[in-house]
Amino acid sequence: MAATQISLPLPALPEGWAAEKDFKAIGHLSSATQRNIEPVGPYFLAHARRFGIVKKRHKRTFSEDERIQAQENVKKVEDDEAGEISEPEDPLMLQRDAKDWKGQDHYAVLGITRYRWRATEDQIKRAHRKKVLKHHPDKKAAAGATEDDSFFKCIQKATEVLSDPVKRRQFDSVDEAADVEPPSKKETQKGNFYKLWGKVFESEARFSKVKPVPKLGDENSSKQHVEEFYNFWYNFDSWRTFEYLDEDVPDDNENRDQKRHMERKNNNARKKRKTEDTQRLRKLVDDALSLDERIKKFKQQEHAQKNKKRLEKDAELKRAEEEKKTAKEEEARRQAEKDAAAKVEKAEGKKAKEAAKNAAKKNKRVVRGAVKDGNYFAEGAASAAQIDTSLNDVDTLLTKIDADELAVLTGKLNGKKDAGEIKNIFAEEIKRLVETGAVKEARYINEEKKPNIENLSVYTKQANTVVL
Repeated sequence: MAATQISLPLPALPEGWAAEKDFKAIGHLSSATQRNIEPVGPYFLAHARRFGIVKKRHKRTFSEDERIQAQENVKKVEDDEAGEISEPEDPLMLQRDAKDWKGQDHYAVLGITRYRWRATEDQIKRAHRKKVLKHHPDKKAAAGATEDDSFFKCIQKATEVLSDPVKRRQFDSVDEAADVEPPSKKETQKGNFYKLWGKVFESEARFSKVKPVPKLGDENSSKQHVEEFYNFWYNFDSWRTFEYLDEDVPDDNENRDQKRHMERKNNNARKKRKTEDTQRLRKLVDDALSLDERIKKFKQQEHAQKNKKRLEKDAELKRAEEEKKTAKEEEARRQAEKDAAAKVEKAEGKKAKEAAKNAAKKNKRVVRGAVKDGNYFAEGAASAAQIDTSLNDVDTLLTKIDADELAVLTGKLNGKKDAGEIKNIFAEEIKRLVETGAVKEARYINEEKKPNIENLSVYTKQANTVVL
């Protein structure tokens, strides 16, 4: 914020005011005090170093003071990060050539291999500060060591790569130290499948474009979860690239052909590594799937379910066949009962017919006997011709009536011995037949509309010819 300067004049003294007569002291000055004053500040220290002033400061030189201050700063950083375990430094790593920066492990250089791709930006900054305080060339020079800044350059390069999101992703893409080797079949059988393979998939999950990545789960995971897990990994979408392993392309603009050649070579190498990595991941998922006991359990359950359905289907077919067989047997039984009933009915009908036939024969004998008892409808002794004619006429009459009518007629004639009475019964029967239309009325009916018994044979013959 910009400062604004305002000019304010001092107030004017009262008119006639004079120091000799108007000034009055309101206090007294204290006595002088002796104090030691030392030059301080970064500019003074730079001046002292520039002109080689060797002056004792708390009984030590400025170089000693810088060394002590550096040690105190290192101790302060170490105290601030006391909660984090410091990783031991490999002596061979300290002797690395800074020019071979692509071959170095940047996380190991900064001492954060326990974090690797999980390391946060703040952890990278603190690790860099800690390493700088420990390996700064000035500090080494102050300690009397040679001013070898090779490893310090490695630290700077590691920080440069890991602080840039693009460069860090390229390095993480080829960071084999972060990979977890899949366990062997023997190790899986001895150990916990879900614990061992869970670490492998967690390591591979860092390359996934799709988040969140499903977990492997445990023996209690549902079939849906397991299927979704393996479907995800069989269709894994990886962001992994391999630019970090590219050969350096020359910046010489004059050699453009060489530059294009190197670019094509690097592109082909990336594609090849991408294909190999895809095949590696597919084999890894295949191995996990073949060792996953849950898949075997689900297959057994599915097989049991299929067997259950098959058994249920077989049972249903068997039940249907049994029902069909039972229905067929029931139909056969009903048919047999029906046939038996028909047979019985037929037998009974046959018996009834036989009985009716016998009854009809008996009734006919009675009717014929009545004709005999009625003297064959003749006056006086009947001749042979009259007897034969009367019997033929009665037989013709019997063909005009049914069994019931015959029975009624027989009932009327039964026990009758009087010829006149018998003749009247026959005459009434003939009249009934005429009235019912069984025969047509003929001239053999006299004036009183009664049958002419004397012409019975002729009448019956005529009636026989006019039956409707």
